[in-house]
Amino acid sequence: MRDLLQEIDEWGPEKVVCVSDARTGMRGVLVIDNTARGTGKGGTRMSPTVTVGEIARLARVMTWKWAAVDLFHGGAKAGIFADPDAPDKERIVRAFARRLADQIPASYVAGLDMGMTEHDAAIIQDELGDRGAAVGVPESLGGVPYDQLGVTGHGVAEAVDAALAHRGRGVAGARVALQGFGAVGAAAAKRLHELGAQLVALSTIDGSVHDPAGLDVPQWLDARAEFGDACVAKASARHRIPRGEELQVDCDVLIPAAGQDVIDESVAAEIRAGLIVEGANLPTTPNARHLLAGREITIVPDFIANAGGAIAAGFAMDARHSAFRPEPAAILRTVAERTRSNTVLVLDTAQAGGVLPHQAALDLAKERVRTAMRLRGRLPRAATACGLR
Repeated sequence: MRDLLQEIDEWGPEKVVCVSDARTGMRGVLVIDNTARGTGKGGTRMSPTVTVGEIARLARVMTWKWAAVDLFHGGAKAGIFADPDAPDKERIVRAFARRLADQIPASYVAGLDMGMTEHDAAIIQDELGDRGAAVGVPESLGGVPYDQLGVTGHGVAEAVDAALAHRGRGVAGARVALQGFGAVGAAAAKRLHELGAQLVALSTIDGSVHDPAGLDVPQWLDARAEFGDACVAKASARHRIPRGEELQVDCDVLIPAAGQDVIDESVAAEIRAGLIVEGANLPTTPNARHLLAGREITIVPDFIANAGGAIAAGFAMDARHSAFRPEPAAILRTVAERTRSNTVLVLDTAQAGGVLPHQAALDLAKERVRTAMRLRGRLPRAATACGLR
């Protein structure tokens, strides 16, 4: 078992709260990583495989993501160890909210992540009797319709366009392979189609499809809306490929928008794309990134490319106590502008400094967090001041 106490560093986590409820069987965790730049904010994940270590790792990503987009919130994440398809999901979510009533929203504002829906966010608000307790609620309750707008995927597509332009080519006609066809992947596919890109491969948890001549994106979006992940089963046999091979097809751009650590060294050695734009959190391992750099394959880091949800959450945080809904056009415009500018900044910085884009992005985020910690008097004392060597 990992000892999280031994993994605390100068950045955090500041707080780890584990909760449970015997009656519903709910088990959950909240990790507040770093609040130097503001209140802890990050999605709430529900999965039967959730671990404290996983949530701590994702909370750290949120620290860097908020700093990278230069918005004033701190890194945090929550997880519920449960099946999101369980018939008693509402009771579990309510129990989770009750057990964390002393933390939400004083230290953490709940949001959406894997396994959680707009209805679940509304339940958290209702259970705690506070509109400020969660973002991601339905539009009819004054929330930002994340999935309807496709904010994260929209930003990923804009990052693709900006990164291709940085490499001296346009997005029109670029061949794109997409792992993951959920809320993020579908929105990215839609926006890239509007920009003139050609989707040549996609996958869901049920399988993968590939057509070098290009997939009909509107048709696939319709199929996803009707059949969900099972949409791939509707593809002809000649277009079906084994799961995982969508990462290795011949293409210009690869977007991993599914799980963590899906691109390790063995997969990285077979990737044929020249550009990888990370739609999921933590899809590449450190060793894979170094191998890809050696092959001159550029990566736009996750907390730069997929920050659209965080940017939209910034609007939602402001709107929690407002009588007015945020303007969708303003949200999408800001997502595009910030994602594009941050993509170019990170790629330029990496190129100038001779470092990987992940390192350039991390250095930028760390400097912003360190500055906030210094101004608040939170920087750790020098080891020598404690008599340590």
